[in-house]
Amino acid sequence: MPTIQRSFFFLLLTLVGCANPDLHTRGLVTQNAMVVSAHPLASQVGADIMRRGGNAIDAAVAVQFALAVVYPDAGNLGGGGFLVLRQQDGTVAALDYREKAPAAAHRDLYLNARGEVIENLSLKGHLAAGVPGTVDGMVQAHQKYGRLPWRELVQPAIALAAKGFPLTQKEAKKLNGQRKNFLAYNTRRPDFILKDRWREGDTLRLPDLARTLERIRDQGRDGFYAGATARLLVEEMKRGKGIITQQDLTDYHAVWRTPLVANVGEYQITAMPPPSSGGIALIQLLTLSQDYPLREWGWNTVKTAHFMVEAERRVYADRSKHFGDTDFFDMPVYGLLDTSYIKSRLRGFSLQKATPSEQVSPGTPPLAEPMHTTHYSIVDPQGNAVSVTTTLNSSFGNKVFVAGAGFLLNNEMDDFSVKPGVPNSYGLVGEEANAIEPGKRMLSSMTPTILEKDGQLFLVIGAMGGSTIITTVFQIIQNVTVHGHTIQGAVNAGRFHHQWKPNWILSEWGALGFGTGLGLWFKGHKIAPKTGGIGRAAGILVLPDGTLEGGADPRGDDAAAGF
Repeated sequence: MPTIQRSFFFLLLTLVGCANPDLHTRGLVTQNAMVVSAHPLASQVGADIMRRGGNAIDAAVAVQFALAVVYPDAGNLGGGGFLVLRQQDGTVAALDYREKAPAAAHRDLYLNARGEVIENLSLKGHLAAGVPGTVDGMVQAHQKYGRLPWRELVQPAIALAAKGFPLTQKEAKKLNGQRKNFLAYNTRRPDFILKDRWREGDTLRLPDLARTLERIRDQGRDGFYAGATARLLVEEMKRGKGIITQQDLTDYHAVWRTPLVANVGEYQITAMPPPSSGGIALIQLLTLSQDYPLREWGWNTVKTAHFMVEAERRVYADRSKHFGDTDFFDMPVYGLLDTSYIKSRLRGFSLQKATPSEQVSPGTPPLAEPMHTTHYSIVDPQGNAVSVTTTLNSSFGNKVFVAGAGFLLNNEMDDFSVKPGVPNSYGLVGEEANAIEPGKRMLSSMTPTILEKDGQLFLVIGAMGGSTIITTVFQIIQNVTVHGHTIQGAVNAGRFHHQWKPNWILSEWGALGFGTGLGLWFKGHKIAPKTGGIGRAAGILVLPDGTLEGGADPRGDDAAAGF
């Protein structure tokens, strides 16, 4: 190795090898109820709702709308998400309020006349938006499971938007960083969000958003998908040459789906089915881990990290070919969850050296038998649990505010395979299963998950972070169930990620340590350091005495609240 290259390599390992935080520190512990979300004000809103007699779904609705105000880069009205519910009696449900492609969308929407991808067209501006699902999802969740009146759940968000709230240092920095995008991609200047320089403690007031929330409070679904809000959204589309129409809004409906339920070791996993790729991928990763002594090998040692990377490499290869919207594509769900098939994916795996991604292809699962993103976790006093991941896709979505309505639109269309075989903004490669079609839901990595142990609620977990969500949730579950970390320690711990292509390990500073980094390099792995963190998680662990411990991610302003 040349001297300069060798010096850079060892400098890199030194940086990657910084010390990790205390893995056994405790988060907030409460007796009865807990909310963990990306913002302390939103967490407090959810806790207050449960204090007033609301259940976990009531709190989820209130937190969703509060996040749309105080956490605008991912909390949303103009996006979508997934919700997984476990009731106190053990029954489970899953709600898909993922965005859909507008009726005018087509597979070549983002290609030029030569069939080449037009840069940023699926990421920024009006054409990047899918039909929003968040409001309909919250309405349906409340109608089926809610306890408190709808108006009471939306009102806290209205108060935050109308009266204003103090910006955190991180949120002020993010708003400052998006100023140029807000000016470039909005048809009408969004002065309410523009300022020469936002600072920590500045009050942000959102009067247009408050009025939109008032319509949702008073009219429910029609407060968004019809009337004034819908008119403003459609007018925004026309000004910006977008393609969402009133008919698209009218036709949108969230869908209740059968959750994935799998037994892995001593735990029962309840996870989101497609169009989330997270549930299947997580179950595959946890199943692959059963045959290897990871506890004996130790946390983030060379052997453990090498195994996890090789498992992730194969699971993400499957994701590229076989995952899509099952309403449009005959996805081999049964085969992908077949234990024999999952374990067969490690054929050729060596403990001694890395497998080049070019030598790993998607598998052939057996045929089926007949048969920016943010996360919040909630447990209520009755023991009902909700795991929700919701997103605009990139931070602040497509950067477009609906003029007069005050909310941001998503850029979820980039989660389709804009062109089969061409990576999206997260570097993920997809094929025909995830090609653009009118009315189709785009594939997602969101992984809201609930674990049981011995028939009792054990862990509620999920994360934000695009393609890194799956591996973030996987590592946190392993940290708790295999390595014995507290949930706060498990969330704090440094993370790494591999997604098949590109062929390198993405690692937070300090996640692997000098010895592990060097050992992985000798096995043939490439390591790319990641500043700013990988994923942001929100978890709740039920302790042996029945109390609840919250795991709020220090990578953001995340906070736990409860009583």
